[in-house]
Amino acid sequence: MDVTWSIGELATRAGLSVKTIRYYTDIGLLPTAPRSQGGHRRYPPQALEQLQLVRQLRALDVPIVDITGVANEGQGLGDLVAGQLAGTRAQLTELRWREASLQALEECSGPERLRRLHVLAKIRRRPQATADLARAWERVLPPGLPTRLADAITAQAVPEPPRDPTPDAVLAYAELHCLVAEPAFLDYWAAPHVRDKASMYAALLDASAGAAPAVAAGRAPHRCEALDAFCRACARALEAKDTPDFRALMATGMQTTVSLFRGYWQRVDTLTTVPGPNLGRTHCWLVEGVIAEYGPAGAGVGSRRPPVPGR
Repeated sequence: MDVTWSIGELATRAGLSVKTIRYYTDIGLLPTAPRSQGGHRRYPPQALEQLQLVRQLRALDVPIVDITGVANEGQGLGDLVAGQLAGTRAQLTELRWREASLQALEECSGPERLRRLHVLAKIRRRPQATADLARAWERVLPPGLPTRLADAITAQAVPEPPRDPTPDAVLAYAELHCLVAEPAFLDYWAAPHVRDKASMYAALLDASAGAAPAVAAGRAPHRCEALDAFCRACARALEAKDTPDFRALMATGMQTTVSLFRGYWQRVDTLTTVPGPNLGRTHCWLVEGVIAEYGPAGAGVGSRRPPVPGR
């Protein structure tokens, strides 16, 4: 004879109330039990096993709606565990970011605290913020730029935020969004006065790669082949001759924007652990080399528009 229990007996064995078992039946966590000849519902041992599984999962704070999928055999227990683990990790990451943000505000005061609060408030949802930063760079880079070149830039310009950030990392990530929205920053990279933007970007990337060893070695910007290649690329882009006077004009024009993109790439460095200098750092090194060597001469040039890529 098969063993069955009344709802009261099942409740006692499961350590639950009769009301709870009826509720679980109504929402599909427990199959409706067949009735006996006397009209009373009788529950088989499988019902107790089901209730024990539900109780154990609820002890881990698994939502009832997710448990229902397992109870109805629509989802495996392994899949449920994997989904809950992924969700928990995402929540922990969000909590770590919130903690780091609050620490960034706690460790300062006065106007700086208000400034940081304004900046940090721009990052409400990190996945969305990362997508927003990527779209910002899509708007920054010139239309029609070959995918290879665009990907090479955005791969380094849009860092993945760390899962366990420091207060400095959270602040740096938020400040990237502020810097990329600066009109001067956008104008520089968009290079509105350059016709063949693809060729210019390719040449600038080559010059940056040539400067990487000097940047990695910590050498100050100085006259070298990479710096010459950088200046030649800018001159070709603007259909000008690479002369000392041209470089002086470059230095004058770049002085207004170098701090913006230097600040941007410094913050990228705060967020990444990739060995070696990135493209932004080498680009800044080249720009600073032009300013260091030709800036004083450029300061005395007339009011002509400085022929630099983004001007």
